[in-house]
Amino acid sequence: MGRAKEIIVKVIPSKIANEFVKKHHYSGKSVNSVLLSFGAFLDDKLHGVMQFGNPIMKSNVIGLVKDTQWNNFLELNRMAFDNYLPKNSESRCFAIAVKLLKKNAPHVKWVLSFCDATQCGDGSIYRASGFCLTAIKKNEGVIRMRDGLITHKTAFMPGLKGATAVKRKYNWQEGKAVKRQLDELGAMELQGFQLRYIYLIDKTCKITVPILPFSKIDEMGAGMYKGEKITLKKSQNA
Repeated sequence: MGRAKEIIVKVIPSKIANEFVKKHHYSGKSVNSVLLSFGAFLDDKLHGVMQFGNPIMKSNVIGLVKDTQWNNFLELNRMAFDNYLPKNSESRCFAIAVKLLKKNAPHVKWVLSFCDATQCGDGSIYRASGFCLTAIKKNEGVIRMRDGLITHKTAFMPGLKGATAVKRKYNWQEGKAVKRQLDELGAMELQGFQLRYIYLIDKTCKITVPILPFSKIDEMGAGMYKGEKITLKKSQNA
């Protein structure tokens, strides 16, 4: 494993984590729902961030694992690393973060995460970390505005926290149909896929939806690595 053993993972302030995410995450954005941020350090410098928090629509996903209570799970909202760390460091850092969660937040039983195979990747890090693939669906939410801004349709949903700045930018009219306004603004839906992964911290928990074989990614043409369409076989050799 080489120098990967020297990596130190610890909780860091959200301000520091958000600054790193904005610089190194493909989206260039942090999210407002983060509750906990872990930093990955090597040679006394920050080289990676993992942020956990609540899903945007928590009630829609709580039933993915049997008998889940409201505080029993988190979403891995953001994972961003620079190129300094050794290969495969991401999976090691996630494993350490899980150990810290088990010790300090034993009520958290599982972790949810989504992969953007429209702009970024199909989840090679998650597969290497032991996540289960539970859904692949065509993108129905990521859009490009006429001025080039890439965002999600949920940013325009009524009452969503953190969407105020986006709505203000486009003079959004509350009460007017979302689809109609997006059409008027020239929003274009991007072609691609979204993949959903689940990691069971508590191995006694039961996932309530079908677990898909990773080969399903190639069957549906959903493979992506660093923003480029690719098959799993090729990405494993990348």
